[in-house]
Amino acid sequence: MPEKPKAILFGAIGTLTETSDMQRRSFNAAFRDAGLEWSWGREAYVEMLRSPGGRDRIADYAESKGEEVDADRIHAAKVAHFRALVEKDGLILREGVKDVIAQAREDGVKLGFVTTTGTDTVDLILNGLSESVSRKDFAFIGDRDMVTEGKPSAEIYRLALNHLGLTAGEAVAIEDTPESATAAVTARIECVGFPGEAARGRIFPDAVTHVVDRLEPVFCGLGRG
Repeated sequence: MPEKPKAILFGAIGTLTETSDMQRRSFNAAFRDAGLEWSWGREAYVEMLRSPGGRDRIADYAESKGEEVDADRIHAAKVAHFRALVEKDGLILREGVKDVIAQAREDGVKLGFVTTTGTDTVDLILNGLSESVSRKDFAFIGDRDMVTEGKPSAEIYRLALNHLGLTAGEAVAIEDTPESATAAVTARIECVGFPGEAARGRIFPDAVTHVVDRLEPVFCGLGRG
């Protein structure tokens, strides 16, 4: 790990806030809107999360069932349902995230949000967390339209490093699934595993330096003076 990193890269929505079950419920509501007799249970959805990308998840599931659907339209409906849940129930930062962000600010370390989800969902998450973290806190914010391949491809990480003017050895990534952690590791960035509900108990790549349930600044190389 860098003696003192120049950037901490939060690699996914799930590294900031836990939304997996809210999103699963939103998918199911969108399926009902479309007249589909689909219902994703918790265990099935956890397995689906091994492949990032909501639109792709819908399209792949339709193909597996031999059905043709408008994945873009269904995904847009899912986002609308998710937005309603966020506005109703709100979002909170995961344990330790606030401390890491505060220590990064104190240490003069840049923050990145290196996600490959859609811009609508990125905006929704940041708006939902606006009382705790601001878009202005991040020197780089990724989204699906910036890359040709989602994670586990390292493309978004290489783009983030280029944007920040840093080498891989000057950053630390935080990821919530083994697949997303693979993207950071492939980019040769030190990575902390921070599994959420959907990835607890799963095996992260050997190169991941820590796998933790609560973030601490020290795990990210912060607060060392």
